[in-house]
Amino acid sequence: MPTALRICPLCEATCGLTLTLEGSRVTGARGDRDDVFSQGFVCPKGAAFPEIDADPDRLRRPLVRKGGELREADWDEAFDTVAARIRPIIEEYGPDAVGIVLGNPNVHTIAGALYPPLLIGALRTRNLFTASTLDQMPKHVSSGLLFGDPFAVPVPDLDRTDHLLILGANPLDSNGSLCTAPDFPGRLKALRGRGGTLTVVDPRRTRTARLADRHVAIRPGTDALLLAALVHTLFAEDLTDLGPLAAHVEGVEEVRAAVREFSPEAVAAACDVDAATVRALARELAAAPTAAVYGRMGSSTVEYGTLANWLVDVLNVLTGNLDRPGGALFPLSATAPAPRPAGPGRGFALGRRHSRVSHHPEVKGELPLVALAEEIETPGEGRVRALLTLAANPVLSAPDGDRLDAALGSLDLMVAVDPYLNETTRHADVLLPPPPPSRSAHFDFAFNGFAVRDQVRHTPAAVPLEADRMDECEIHARLILAVSGLHGTPPSAVDDLAVRTTLAKAVTQEHSPAYGADPEEFAARLTGDTGAERRLDLMLRLGPYGLTLDELKAHPHGIDLGPLKPRLPQLLKTRSGRIELLPAPLAADLPRLRAALHAVPDPGTLRLVGRRHLRSNNSWLHNTPALGGGSNRCTLQVHPRDADRLRLTDGGLARVKGEGGELEVPVEVTDGVRPGVVSLPHGWGHDRAGTRLAVASARPGVNVNQLLDGSRIDPLSGTAVLNGFPVEVSPLP
Repeated sequence: MPTALRICPLCEATCGLTLTLEGSRVTGARGDRDDVFSQGFVCPKGAAFPEIDADPDRLRRPLVRKGGELREADWDEAFDTVAARIRPIIEEYGPDAVGIVLGNPNVHTIAGALYPPLLIGALRTRNLFTASTLDQMPKHVSSGLLFGDPFAVPVPDLDRTDHLLILGANPLDSNGSLCTAPDFPGRLKALRGRGGTLTVVDPRRTRTARLADRHVAIRPGTDALLLAALVHTLFAEDLTDLGPLAAHVEGVEEVRAAVREFSPEAVAAACDVDAATVRALARELAAAPTAAVYGRMGSSTVEYGTLANWLVDVLNVLTGNLDRPGGALFPLSATAPAPRPAGPGRGFALGRRHSRVSHHPEVKGELPLVALAEEIETPGEGRVRALLTLAANPVLSAPDGDRLDAALGSLDLMVAVDPYLNETTRHADVLLPPPPPSRSAHFDFAFNGFAVRDQVRHTPAAVPLEADRMDECEIHARLILAVSGLHGTPPSAVDDLAVRTTLAKAVTQEHSPAYGADPEEFAARLTGDTGAERRLDLMLRLGPYGLTLDELKAHPHGIDLGPLKPRLPQLLKTRSGRIELLPAPLAADLPRLRAALHAVPDPGTLRLVGRRHLRSNNSWLHNTPALGGGSNRCTLQVHPRDADRLRLTDGGLARVKGEGGELEVPVEVTDGVRPGVVSLPHGWGHDRAGTRLAVASARPGVNVNQLLDGSRIDPLSGTAVLNGFPVEVSPLP
């Protein structure tokens, strides 16, 4: 039976798959044992690839709204409609009358990585909203301020570290995030098997916490306080040792002064972690031969998310574990620009402009997604009248989906690129569906930059594209032409322009492999069957390893580029050319954290946290029957002590009330959450009319983000507070 290789696009682990084919149908999926990175590992999502690929609810043809109803149309009609309707809006109201929303799945496809920057440039709109402000933006802000580059994100060297401290992450269920690591569970077991130590800080006793040597059940939302106390302890007990890093760091004494008030005793009541445990954590971290601190969603989507992410890096710096094997290192992707010489850079700035209504600062050109509804609703110059959503479902993923749902219905035009008619895209006037993943080539532009081992892999489409479907790259290219007034121009023009623009810059940079070359001659050497492949070939040639697409295709299981290597000071782009350990914006936010030392909640207060499911990924995969079993359920997890106090019963119903609304949800009584904490998973709420999600709508769950009104936000990053917020819970008959 024929087979084909395919990198899994369903989470950040990027595992290699071997697909079994019958004609043009994918009938099976198993791990690719020869994959240089994943070596045969596969999770339930990857194993369900055939069912996801063949989902009958996936749209094959565009939908165009006619007479108030979405009806099938051909591709030409769909793009004609976009071009005819968006240009008058731009010409009358200006480019900011158009907003763009980029969802998480964009980073899982070639098209989603290559074309949105060109779309943003073509529209010249400042109204860009992305899923980053519901997830990882605090890490980008921290990295930008410390290292001068928001994409310089250090990842834990899982395969060589002796000690790993994890905060607010559950990689046994999430498969990792901002840390691309196939078989994360196996890597953690190997850490313990070689005598290393795993410590997990989490209000839930997750699968990852159960594997750990030490589990600290912290009060939700207080990670930054705990981290500040760890830093305080390192200074107080003379446990800091920067080693070779010292030559590249400034601001150490300023950090010492900044954390003086955050002693273990001072944070104990707020965190509900005793001072002795805090000191033990700091001492173990400092004593380990090598160590890494890693934090994710639970320490990011909280009120002090940017401060927490900053303190993670401060701990890695002060223990000398940043940028050394076994610590936290900076991956070097094959498509990253060739390294420039070490030296000062432009630095990183926050708030170069602000949102129109609530004056939220932008971060790397992006505005908080919580601001989208008000930017549509509020009259005046710059109001968003047209919206383009690319693989995004903010009605479920952002706070107060009911408000955003109503706002989307008031738009003059909405265009969506999405394979499904879901809770957000049901408002579209034009819906452009990309093909199933088996019909597309794959390359991980984003995740290779967060990988725990440098490697590069590419897989072609497993089966040919059917006549009535359009390649996702062509969809994006034609959309760019339609919105920019060039409708009817061949889609290849978009890629040709991208190649010319890139080369025009590269040939003038002394550190570039193309320096001094003739741009046309260089472009003529590019290979690839499509414009996207030619652009990939160009990025490989201009990258740090000097690879080509042909070389990559000759290695179908990938090319191993070796373990992560130290990269300082070369990657630093701060104005000083050094790690700036206490940047001014972070210092200015510390009084807010100091105030939290005295904000100990009432013992009866319940705080809600989300949770991950191994068989799910946000709102994507609830329409797949094979992934609906096991723990993948939308229940309110409650500790037995709180259940008794509130008269809640396992399997019974509860009313959960927050600042943005209330929900009725089944109760699951479990000691997997600490007292004072309840947990609801993210991504559910598939009960709105007008969708085509037969499986998901039959088992809809509730939208946890409807408990929020969007007012809770980390001010530095614009990230919505999705974890650790107060709720009221009561029993229902």
